[in-house]
Amino acid sequence: MLFNSSLLAIVGAGEQPSLSPRRLCLFNTVTGAALRELNFLTSIVAVRMSRKRLVVILQDKAYIYDLNSLAILDTFDIVPNIKGLCAFSPSLDGCYLALPASTTKGSVLVYNVMELHSHCEIDAHRSPLAAIVLSSNGMYIATASEQGTIIRVHMVSQATKQSYSFRRGMSPSTIYTLSFGPSMHLPDILVATSSSGSVHVFRLGFILNQRSLRSSNLLGSLIPDSINDAFEADHHHVLHNAVPAGVKSYVVIRSVDKVVSTSITQSQASTSRACISIITYNGYFQEYSLSINDTNEASWGLEREFNLLTAIPDKLTDA
Repeated sequence: MLFNSSLLAIVGAGEQPSLSPRRLCLFNTVTGAALRELNFLTSIVAVRMSRKRLVVILQDKAYIYDLNSLAILDTFDIVPNIKGLCAFSPSLDGCYLALPASTTKGSVLVYNVMELHSHCEIDAHRSPLAAIVLSSNGMYIATASEQGTIIRVHMVSQATKQSYSFRRGMSPSTIYTLSFGPSMHLPDILVATSSSGSVHVFRLGFILNQRSLRSSNLLGSLIPDSINDAFEADHHHVLHNAVPAGVKSYVVIRSVDKVVSTSITQSQASTSRACISIITYNGYFQEYSLSINDTNEASWGLEREFNLLTAIPDKLTDA
């Protein structure tokens, strides 16, 4: 879906001739009509859209279209990408596409979708990539390798300089998805879901403040930031057993708000509240609230949960 508009990009799974995995259909949900179709020689593994661009990813090639005219603006070869691993930032000021740049190590190709050229390549991990995400403003990129123990965040404008390193855990685990909190500047939090069934939350803003404090002491100035951050746990909050272990899940941070309260003594305290949505591949939707106060104490709440496979037919029947 293009944001919350009526435009859908639909790719079939091949179960019917009209739903070919090699055909992309642009569909208007208001009129119920297909607007345009694009056909390719091989299967489509990913589709991304902004208000200006349509990106189609095949297993070994990327196509960039003008969304309004559907004219091909660029096409380029990519490394084999059967899983369709990619990330996209729809901002007009920082519209980037991120793709694996290697099948043997965790390097990322960042492509400028508006200016139609390769922006940079980032060597993020030693192992191949398992997950990538760009912040909505295109300023930050987060990556996880197949090892799944470290999540790294880089500034896109400073591709060769590592910004943050977060340790998810000591034992290997598959990172299914990563999600930045919505923000015009530095996202407050980064969330990850893994094959262990846990949801991991990392506070980027908290680390930024810690770095400024660390730089004022001698020991902190001598230790590289990447080493410090990888072993600090204060910024890391975990919700265990959020979903069944081994069930693939997709996570999105829907909102992050700061609430300021005043006590009887007139002192002010702020709490960050995040709304986190999770969809699992066995058909469940979950919505969690996460609150983190000034002392870095976190509390989780399950706001709602239902089975999409049974809830949607029921709603259609009621309608």
